[in-house]
Amino acid sequence: MANLIEDILKYLSENQSVNTLKYAQLYNEDHQKVIGALKSIQAHGDLVVAEPISETKIELTEEGKLVAEKGSHEANIYKSVPEDGIEQSKLMGLPNAKVGFSKAMSVGWIIVDKSVKPPLVKRKIPEIVDTVQNHLDLIRTGDASKITDKEKQEYKKRKLIQEVIIKSFNLTKGPEFSLTLTKLETDLNTDMLSSGSWKTLKFKEYNFDAMGVAPECGYLHPLLKVRAEFRQIFLEMGFAEMPTNNYIENSFWNFDSLFQPQQHPARDAHDTFFISDPKISTKFPQDYLERVKKVHSKGGYGSLGYGYDWKIEEAQKNILRTHTTAVSARMLYKVAQQKEFKPVKLFSIDKVFRNETLDATHLAEFHQVEGVIADFNLTLGDLIGVFTEFFKKLGITQLEFKPAYNPYTEPSMEIFCFHPGLGKWIEIGNSGIFRPEMLLPMGLPEEVTVIAWGLSLERPTMIKYGFNNIRDLVGPRVDLEMVQRSPICRLNK
Repeated sequence: MANLIEDILKYLSENQSVNTLKYAQLYNEDHQKVIGALKSIQAHGDLVVAEPISETKIELTEEGKLVAEKGSHEANIYKSVPEDGIEQSKLMGLPNAKVGFSKAMSVGWIIVDKSVKPPLVKRKIPEIVDTVQNHLDLIRTGDASKITDKEKQEYKKRKLIQEVIIKSFNLTKGPEFSLTLTKLETDLNTDMLSSGSWKTLKFKEYNFDAMGVAPECGYLHPLLKVRAEFRQIFLEMGFAEMPTNNYIENSFWNFDSLFQPQQHPARDAHDTFFISDPKISTKFPQDYLERVKKVHSKGGYGSLGYGYDWKIEEAQKNILRTHTTAVSARMLYKVAQQKEFKPVKLFSIDKVFRNETLDATHLAEFHQVEGVIADFNLTLGDLIGVFTEFFKKLGITQLEFKPAYNPYTEPSMEIFCFHPGLGKWIEIGNSGIFRPEMLLPMGLPEEVTVIAWGLSLERPTMIKYGFNNIRDLVGPRVDLEMVQRSPICRLNK
């Protein structure tokens, strides 16, 4: 391509102008390659002026080429009729016999003698001139001037010829004509901006009309594949899925209902995204809100509380939910309003939002996988037993638990598993038994215990698919080919 570009520019320098089609014929080049070289020249500026030319040309079709070589269908039928005649059925076995017979009859070359039995096809005139073949031969050699427009229309109708529009360009020197092409820059970088060199550089133009390569079909992201597997495990264990379609939550359900004090660091703008419009919520179960206020400020249910002045203004603030435990709180309150308590097993898998600094293992938006069981007289042993069964279905059998602190669970445990690939123990979730200060204000019976646990969806997916940086899994750095080629998730159950 580079040599062809240089040759075209050199030819223009010596001859002032040239037509691309004639240039292709002169140097035995493919015309499309010449056009491609012209496009490359035009991308570098006004080196040449290209005037588009459209020329209509008549060409033979494949059937027309056959007629020009072997004669028209009607002439071949005439030649196949012997002096003493032939039965029509025998002529019909010839190529294109139906068209040829009809045309030979219409021009008066043959007749059907019905005075004999069976009727015979006979020649009507002693000799013929195959005008169709002669005309097509003239067209093939480029001399169609002797053929009338009416005859051309007839040949078009018979699909023996076709009109072809040939597009080419007349090239002349442009205002920036040069024998060489300067390299076009594709990216504007900081060095160009700081030095000012961008003012004299030439940049490649963007083709905003270019179509992207259409994907073969839709593909499931690895996160969705692992999510589907997790969801199936929960359903196999008898859990029901919680509705999680409210990303915007108020601070009451996200924090206060979970017995999380209003001065807790997690409620600060450094950790939580606050909503500006609508800024607050005003609809709450009033009697439940009063019980929550009392247990925070004065205590109750065997607790001393936090001993501070609880403010409704803090509870009203709208936020992007920081955990799906807010959904669990809503569901447990709903369960508590039933006339007769019935044990429940609930789960959810959905997005949560934290005002995190992005790095290889943290995102501001991620998925939380949560399981909740409410039943009579559950213990820490029940929690560990459910863990063991749940993670066994994930293919994780080596578990360890570490005591931890959560405002709304006591006792609380962080869950660790051994990762053979990394050769070390890693944290995969958090868990605990919900505190009475959270459950009793809702109206749940004192004998009811609620165990719960949560883990992220992204970390198990990273382990499953071998990602070291979470930004390779989620965000603008994601390789779409990775999404296409990633196999379906199969956890080692």
